[in-house]
Amino acid sequence: MSGTADRIELNLNDRKPKVGFVCVHNSCRSQIAEALGKHFAADIFESYSAGTQTKDKINPDAVRIVKDRYGIDMELTQRPKLIDDIPEVDVVITMGCNVVCPVLPYDHIEDWGLDDPSGKSDEEFLKIITEIEKKIKDLVARIAK
Repeated sequence: MSGTADRIELNLNDRKPKVGFVCVHNSCRSQIAEALGKHFAADIFESYSAGTQTKDKINPDAVRIVKDRYGIDMELTQRPKLIDDIPEVDVVITMGCNVVCPVLPYDHIEDWGLDDPSGKSDEEFLKIITEIEKKIKDLVARIAK
């Protein structure tokens, strides 16, 4: 997905766009996306994650695997949050959990349709993490400056 037809046009008045990664519990996929957004796209957009509900902590398998693969300790800089806990965002990315975000204003929304790897093998986690990394990099290319 690249090219001008796929570009995301935002009216930002020379500020970086804010991207919100949203899932139900904000404990796994959306947390991974926030971490990888900060890691790969900090110069292009600000990354936030939130849920319509929360769990008490980030999925420990996600924490372990992201730390092993990227050296990012999500527990140091992130926590499960509700939609009301993040700033107003320009772009909403839902993870594929049929979340409806009626209280979250945005200029662009898309669903990444990612399966939840919670409770599955490390191999399944790595597949989803690799897909999130690809989608983050694609999002960087698509956000117009």
